[in-house]
Amino acid sequence: QVQLVQSGGGLVQAGGSLRLSCAASGLKVSKYVMGWFRQSRGKEREFVAVIGWSGGTILYAASAKGRFIVSRDNAKNTMFLQRNSLKPEATGVYTCAADTTYSNQYAEGYDYWGQGTQVTVSS
Repeated sequence: QVQLVQSGGGLVQAGGSLRLSCAASGLKVSKYVMGWFRQSRGKEREFVAVIGWSGGTILYAASAKGRFIVSRDNAKNTMFLQRNSLKPEATGVYTCAADTTYSNQYAEGYDYWGQGTQVTVSS
């Protein structure tokens, strides 16, 4: 069975660092497009970043460029999302997802989802 198990997150002070993991089983991250989404209170789920099968194709939301770094370790079958100098605006539930196509920012196009991880950046 396909599972995307997330780890990391929690309460982080503004200016701190974030590193989220998305460990996959039942699929190989090297064979799927892997994306990250965020949902803040009172807002719809929004796209953050996506990395292609080879890792050579990466797209970020305009608001995420220069702030987030998405990467993948095929040996560990895990995808990561990193950011330094966190600001309160980064607060939200971060969820990883796997896609057989390039749905990119369209969440409805993804096939599998992680459980979500709460990230709270205090001011």
